[in-house]
This record gives sequence, C-alpha cells and structure tokens, in this order.
Amino acid sequence: MTDIKKTDRPAETPPAGPEAIRAVPVRHYGRYVTAVVALTILGLLIWAFAGGAINWGAIPDYFFNDRILKGVRETLLLTFLSMLIGIVGGVVLAVMRLSKNPVTSSIAWFYIWFFRGTPVLVQLFVWFNLGFVFEYINLGPVYKDEWSDFMTPFLTALLGLGLNEAAYMAEICRAGLLAVDEGQTEASHALGMSHSKTLRRIVIPQAMRVIVPPTGNEVINMLKTTSLVAAVQYYELLRFAQDIGTTSGATVEMLFLAAAWYLILTSVLSVGQYYIERYYARGSSRQLPPTPWQRVRTHLTSLSSRKGVAA
Repeated sequence: MTDIKKTDRPAETPPAGPEAIRAVPVRHYGRYVTAVVALTILGLLIWAFAGGAINWGAIPDYFFNDRILKGVRETLLLTFLSMLIGIVGGVVLAVMRLSKNPVTSSIAWFYIWFFRGTPVLVQLFVWFNLGFVFEYINLGPVYKDEWSDFMTPFLTALLGLGLNEAAYMAEICRAGLLAVDEGQTEASHALGMSHSKTLRRIVIPQAMRVIVPPTGNEVINMLKTTSLVAAVQYYELLRFAQDIGTTSGATVEMLFLAAAWYLILTSVLSVGQYYIERYYARGSSRQLPPTPWQRVRTHLTSLSSRKGVAA
C-alpha cells in the first residue's frame, strides 16, 4: 500500500477582532417639526406686536424711573414682610395642628380652612372696608384711634397677604414635619430633650429639605400676588406703572414694563431658591448637583479639550 501523504494546509489566521458596529443615530423628526411650529408662532407674535401701535421706546425711557424704582422697593418690602408673617404663622399653626390638644388643633384647622377657602382679594377688601363696621379701634391704654387712620393701605396689604400666606405655609410646614421619622423624636425624648428643643435641634433641620422647595415657590408667588394690593390703594410696582401709563398715554407699554420687572425679580428669587435647596440637600445626597456656573465651566473645558484634540 502506498502511503498517502497529507498536504499541509496553511494555518488559518485568527480574526482581527469584532467588526465595528456602524451606529446610526435615531432621527427625531418630531423635534424638528415642533421647533418649526414654535418658531413660526413666535415669528407671528413678533410680527403682530411689531405692527401694532406700541411705543416700544417708552419702556426703556421709564424703566429706571424714580416712581418705578420706588414701586420695586415697595413690592420687595411687602413681599418680605408678608412672607415673614406667613412663615412664622405657618410654623405656629403647623405645630398647633399636630398637637394632641384638641382645642389648639381645632383652632389651627379652622384658621387654615377659612383663609385657604376664601380668595386673597376678598380678604384684602374685607380688611380695607372694616371701617364701615368699626368706627374706632380701642385697645385700652395701649392704642385708640379711628379705624380709617389705623387701617392704612400698607397695613391692609400686610395683613391680607401675610395672614393668608400663613394658612398655606402651615400645610407646607406640617408636611415637612411629618416627613421626619417619628423615631428621631422618640430617641431625642429618650435622651431627655424637651419637645421644643427636639423641634429646634432634630425635627426642623431635617424637615427643611421638604419645606424649602414649596416655600421658594410661595415667595415667588407672593411677589406676583402683591400686584393685587393696587385694589386697596397701596402704591407698589403695578400701581405706579398704571399711573405713569395714564399720565403719559403709554398704558400698554407700562404694563409690559411692569411685567419685565416682575420677570427680573422672580428670576433672581429662583436663583436664590436653587442655592438654598442645594444647601439643605447636603445630608441627603452623596454628590450635590453642579451649580449653573460649574456646568458652564464644564462645558467650556470640554469644548477647549475637543479643539485641542482636533488640532
């Protein structure tokens, strides 16, 4: 028999590696359609207002007018004082609402029910017109005067806004207090801490993470709600803008001016709210979210690094 010699086969070369996947990004056509529609509507609005009989030059002329700046100061002052009354009253009402005493909890419930159930504008009118019911205010040896002299437009605005805000802040504070685990209170009482000290040292600092975000919204809402006090003869930003518009004939322009100032003030308050929320989030998250400036700096750094690689 003849030996059949097997021919040597060339060794197969192993594959260099998996074939690269050609990833094709998904095209979101809906985004382009939405952008076109939004830009079209924006263009139509600009064209409509540009073609109207609006004196746009009156807005920068009166933007830093003395009366407008005074109105801004009065608006900020009224917002601060009303929120101060609302926050202090809300904390007290929340503690009363959570009390085991049925009398104090019932009083707090009735207050919240009444002031949340009636419009703030109606409450302002009630305070303003109580002079038809009470001719004098008599506090004994402390104070005695006619009601019309006592209930000034400023006091009317302060009571109407502050007492109404206290009802809303009471529910916000109550939700924050209930968000803290009861074991924290029990442990502090076991260590001999009083109820008030437990609230100050243990409960309220932890509840602030829940209380701060809606409170920031209430501050911004209060800033805009101050425009209602123009109905009770108190001069703030909107009332001054209306008076300037009446005397100058630029009624609509001054309303746009007031709206611009409200946007600026609410934007500043929104930035402050962001940093306060970030401060109280230190114990709840391992890594704090970056600030707007940190985000901008990160984007700038990434762009410069990309340019360096491309070069």
